[in-house]
Amino acid sequence: MKTKTITSVLVIILVFAGLFVWGYYAQKGSKASVQGVGNSNNSVSLLVVSETIYDFGAISMKNGDVSKEFTITNPTGADISLKTVVTSCMCTAAFVIKPDGSAKGPFGMVGMGYAPPIDEIIKAGESLVVRAVFDPNAHGPAGVGMIDRFITLTDGAGGTINLEIKALVTP
Repeated sequence: MKTKTITSVLVIILVFAGLFVWGYYAQKGSKASVQGVGNSNNSVSLLVVSETIYDFGAISMKNGDVSKEFTITNPTGADISLKTVVTSCMCTAAFVIKPDGSAKGPFGMVGMGYAPPIDEIIKAGESLVVRAVFDPNAHGPAGVGMIDRFITLTDGAGGTINLEIKALVTP
């Protein structure tokens, strides 16, 4: 009877130890796989933006979506490819407006449906617009209060730009 109890306790301890090790490595891997949404550890892009943070102030759920346009410019002498555009929450969508007026998008949150690559080239000296659209009703009637959302653009060299929108959502 004692041998059976000791064996059972050892098996349980080994299972828990294995779960801790597995959880540690799974967490470490998941941090590396997310493409820098709201993270400043990635390299800085050569692209420049006129402003990176916009505060809508107080917005009412009853008035619907709000949007802000950010101008992204390539100040270099070479073309730069824009590879991905992702948002930090499903309540936020991003659209890329090209110089000819055509739009690509919506681009959304990683892991919530298909997040297509944008694969857009920004020619030397040219600009394009990223339109951030926030839906204050996305979180339902309980979704009031301060929000802080990010749109992350990644260029072909792995550099990132984080655009941030803030608001105080009221009923």
